[in-house]
Amino acid sequence: MIPRLFGTNGIRGVVGQDITVDLALRVGKSFGSVLEPGPVAVGRDTRTSGPMLRDAVVAGILATGHDVVDAGVLPTPGLQYLVHTGKFSGGVVVTASHNPAEFNGIKVVDPLGMELSRPEEERIEGRYFREDFRLADWSTTGHVKPDATAVGRYLEGILARVDAESIRGASLRVVVDCGSGASCGTSPALLSRLGCEVISLNGHPDGSFPGRPPEPVRENLGALLREVRASKAHLGVAHDGDADRAVFVDDRGEFVFGDRSLALVAKDIVARRGGLVVTPVSSSRCLEDVVRAAGGTVLYTKVGAPIVARVMYERGAVFGGEENGGMIFPEHQFCRDGAMTLAKVLDVVAHRGRPLSELLAEVPAYSLHKTSVRYRAAERDAILARLKSLVAGLRVEDIDGVKVHFEDGWFLVRPSGTEPIFRIFAEAPTPERAKALAGEGESLLKKAIAGP
Repeated sequence: MIPRLFGTNGIRGVVGQDITVDLALRVGKSFGSVLEPGPVAVGRDTRTSGPMLRDAVVAGILATGHDVVDAGVLPTPGLQYLVHTGKFSGGVVVTASHNPAEFNGIKVVDPLGMELSRPEEERIEGRYFREDFRLADWSTTGHVKPDATAVGRYLEGILARVDAESIRGASLRVVVDCGSGASCGTSPALLSRLGCEVISLNGHPDGSFPGRPPEPVRENLGALLREVRASKAHLGVAHDGDADRAVFVDDRGEFVFGDRSLALVAKDIVARRGGLVVTPVSSSRCLEDVVRAAGGTVLYTKVGAPIVARVMYERGAVFGGEENGGMIFPEHQFCRDGAMTLAKVLDVVAHRGRPLSELLAEVPAYSLHKTSVRYRAAERDAILARLKSLVAGLRVEDIDGVKVHFEDGWFLVRPSGTEPIFRIFAEAPTPERAKALAGEGESLLKKAIAGP
């Protein structure tokens, strides 16, 4: 059995412990060894360990005879757009996304700019653990060429996919919190080009993330909420470290949960075009409510943006995304894109001519409760099998873990892709009912863990 190297979304861990120069070098050699001939695009986020790990990955790729185009610091979707619109064998981003500063990681993408399928990851893992590298001789090692145009082309691609004139005509005031991450060089510039009055927070790249942690969750965005209220902005937006997600604050300075912004954009796209929307089983029922009302359909997948993107590609979906602020626009590219999400929300606000808070009020409201339970990793499959037997006779989906539906809500129990934890999600019309459903799921899970 080949050990697993990739998690739910790339390779990730604490620098110096899980993620080392040696690992990055071997990943570069492994990736280069499975690629078709052609150059590889490489980029990184702002983390302090980024240059070190980037150089190691690049050295490994060069050793396999591939040339490397170094795009520098840019959002993960910016690198994916470069690969998607160029002639590359693949791409690599050195990033740990929303994780704290001591983390870093490696995301690998295919020639379409999509994150790899599991079989493609396994090919790299096989080379990595067997140390089976296809190395070039001295005369055919690769060369590095910098590319300072990648960010500009990425922004042009976004501007071409929205009604820029309508947004400019709305004269919107927007507060953007880049979190000192990769969006510092993209989102403020995008907003300016869309005619917005821009107020910037944490807009200086800094891999120690001094202003706030990289994850754009409510408890980390106090400064953004306060600034939207104080400046009377039309909305605020925050990105994670690699800017593939966008989380919003409405015109009242209220935090907008990602499932509601996802539903808002889905409603707009399906109302115009119809079609299929793809989302994980963990997404709120409000998404299906608005998509069905607009004449579309929803397809559920396992949790993970790469899985959602690949199903969208295969099924010809018009839109997709997750409840964490990650949205995927297939006409643009098949990956989460925080800057594209920002531009699209501005497009919806400008076209509808109403405040974001009013538009969100039309999205059905549900309450979500989350908790988790630890378990011994070796017992995962047996626990899931026992849990399925405990809920036999109920309305159950087993796309990813065990999801049990009730008339007034649901709970989902699924194993984490990165640690020995079962995550429990529950949704219902009221917080009390959501908490009760989560409790029911937790009780059944603990019975399954205890065994027969």
